[in-house]
Amino acid sequence: MEAYIGFDTSCYTTSVAIVDDTGELILDYRSVLRVKEGGRGLRQSEGVFQHIKNLGVFAGTENRLPGEMKIAAVAASVKPRPLPESYMPVFTVGENAARVAAAVAGVPFFETTHQENHIMSGLWSGGGPKEERFLTVHLSGGTTELLETVRNDTGFGVRIIGGTEDISAGQLVDRVGVAMGLSFPCGPHLERLADEAGKEDPPVEIRCFARGTSTSFSGPETHAKRLLEAGESRTGVARAVLFCIARSLASVIAEACSRLGIYDVLMVGGVSSNKYIRGYLEENLNCRLYFPKAEYCSDNAVGTALIAMQRYKNI
Repeated sequence: MEAYIGFDTSCYTTSVAIVDDTGELILDYRSVLRVKEGGRGLRQSEGVFQHIKNLGVFAGTENRLPGEMKIAAVAASVKPRPLPESYMPVFTVGENAARVAAAVAGVPFFETTHQENHIMSGLWSGGGPKEERFLTVHLSGGTTELLETVRNDTGFGVRIIGGTEDISAGQLVDRVGVAMGLSFPCGPHLERLADEAGKEDPPVEIRCFARGTSTSFSGPETHAKRLLEAGESRTGVARAVLFCIARSLASVIAEACSRLGIYDVLMVGGVSSNKYIRGYLEENLNCRLYFPKAEYCSDNAVGTALIAMQRYKNI
C-alpha cells in the first residue's frame, strides 16, 4: 500500500501527516509553537527555530510507516496562499524537510499552500461541498477571507472576493483575550469564558461592521477593550466578541452567496471551530454550510498529504 506524506509549518503549529492511497489518515503529528505568557504571537525567526526543533523531535519518535507501506509522494505547504506574492519564512522549514524526505525516498515532491491545505482537509473532514465550484470562508489567527474556490488538478484555484479590511477575526479574539490575561492563542479560552456568561440585562453587545463582502474588526477590538476598562465582566465581553464576529460573517457570507450564485460554503481555519460562531451561522444563513470536525479546523498537514496523493495520481 502506498503512503503520502504532508508537511505544514505555519505560524502556529508544526504538522506532519500521512495518508494511504484510500485517503485514510495513518499519522497526524502536530506540535503547537510556544508563545511567551502575555505575547500575541511569534516573530518569524522564532517560529523557524521552533519548527526545526519540533521536526527533530518528530524524527526521534516512533512514528514509523507500517511495514507493508511505501512512500509514493511528499508534499509541503510552501507559502500561505496560492498567490505569486505570498511568502512567509516559517513555511521554508516544512518545505525543505519535505524535499529531503522525497529525495531520500526517491519519490516526487509537490508544492502546495497553507490555504489549500485547509481547504482540502476541510473537504475531507466536513464531507463536502462536492461541487467543483464553491465558497470557502477561511477564518484563522491571521486570515479572514471569502474565497471563490474551484477544484483543479494541482489543488484549488481561489479568488478573494471579500473578508476583513484590517485585522482578522482571529486577531480580534487573540488581542481581546490577551487583554483579559488569557494565554495565546486565546480562542479556546475565550469560548470557555463565554460559556460562563450570565443573563446580563441588558446583555453586553459589540457593534459589528460589515458592508457588502467586507468587514472590519479593529473597531470591535477598541470597543471590547473599553468595555473591559469600564469594568464590564470578562465573560460578557467574551460572548459579545464572538457574536460580533458571527453577525459580521453572516452578513458578508450572505452577500457573497447572492453575488456569486453559490450556496455551498466550506468553513475552514481555527476560528471556524467556535461553537457560538457555528451555531449562529447555521441558524441565520440560507445556504449549505460545511464545517470540518473541530480538530481539523486548526492547523494540520492532512490536506497537504491528501494533495500529495491527488497530484501523484494525476501524473
